[in-house]
Amino acid sequence: MNHRNLPTISRRRVLHALLGATALQAPFAALAGFNFFTSEYTASRDELQAQIAKRFPVAERYAEIFMVGLRDPQLGLNAQANRAAITATLTIASPLLASSPVQGVVSVSSALKYDATARALRLDQPKAERLELQGIEGRDAERLQKVGAVVAQELLQGQVLRSFTADELTVGRKTYEIGDITVQDNGIKVQLK
Repeated sequence: MNHRNLPTISRRRVLHALLGATALQAPFAALAGFNFFTSEYTASRDELQAQIAKRFPVAERYAEIFMVGLRDPQLGLNAQANRAAITATLTIASPLLASSPVQGVVSVSSALKYDATARALRLDQPKAERLELQGIEGRDAERLQKVGAVVAQELLQGQVLRSFTADELTVGRKTYEIGDITVQDNGIKVQLK
């Protein structure tokens, strides 16, 4: 092999090229879940769990008699049904209850929708699938389960799973919109259009 015909590259040029390549990677490192070649973004379960945890605890008064609260949310993903689920600790307090507050667990599954105005992926039409209360039985338990289910659904309606900044959705001169939403076993994938 003849090395005489190869162009000589100065060390300064090599250093500039390496620094330029590193600088180019920096903005894309912040967009780790974005894949602009396939026009999609995938939010991992861990990323979504961290976002949800920031928005809890939440509480709401019901019928001026009950105070219902949710805390310690855990995200579940059901790829087959294309739904997300939140399981949370439920608390119902009322002066009418002998043992107040009543503790329990509620699991709510939900469809997902994209709110373009807020650039947010939100829970949509959540449905209480399971509600268990501790230390209460009979008709009182049935009534409280109904109250807890209704309020949990209201509290989670529109809850944000992931927000996007304008910068995240812009590459060069192209600004992307969110299209189809697909729940996977380990995350949620959205189409960029």
